[in-house]
Amino acid sequence: MNLVPYGDRGLLVELPGTAEVVACADALRADPAAAGLLLDVVPGARTVLLVARPGVGVDRLRALVPVAASAPAAVAEGPELTVPVVYDGPDLAAVARLTGLDEAAVVAAHTGTPWRVAFGGFAPGFAYLVGGDPRLRVPRRPEPRTQVPAGAVGLAGEFSGIYPRASPGGWQLLGRTGLVLWDLDRDPPALLAAGATVRFAAVGAVEAVEGGEGR
Repeated sequence: MNLVPYGDRGLLVELPGTAEVVACADALRADPAAAGLLLDVVPGARTVLLVARPGVGVDRLRALVPVAASAPAAVAEGPELTVPVVYDGPDLAAVARLTGLDEAAVVAAHTGTPWRVAFGGFAPGFAYLVGGDPRLRVPRRPEPRTQVPAGAVGLAGEFSGIYPRASPGGWQLLGRTGLVLWDLDRDPPALLAAGATVRFAAVGAVEAVEGGEGR
């Protein structure tokens, strides 16, 4: 663990991996003492940024970190969302080859384990999901696509994710959902927030996706 000052009200906690980040962020959000000191907790792939409330010194944030950083992974208590997916992605066969599974088994593995939103990044509304079936850990594509459609559901390394809008991307695409991941007219705009649980559900038609509702 390494602590790096981040401006006059921030402290960046550098950690070994995403599992430690999720556990640390969970512990901080659950700590009543931290609630009185922290304005925000912003997890990343290997870091947690602590933002102090006005008038709170960075040294007081340092005192929060040792216990939180050593906390075991907590049971997810955030909101849960079901994401309906049509599993017809262009990389489904490639993922099957990379994992040694057949395509049906890839879908079963992706839907059979709950995922957790570890952090957001890359684009507004893009959430990095962790905790899925370890057999689905596959590398990014050797050559990124210049255009990935909004709603595309993919895998890369330990993560799964959903593209909130059309953009370039190199993730292995399994399928597509019609849920809107980012909407400025919604409060909050992002459908998936850090700490939330995501369960993917296979559906057979795009109409079912477009009418899908989270819970």
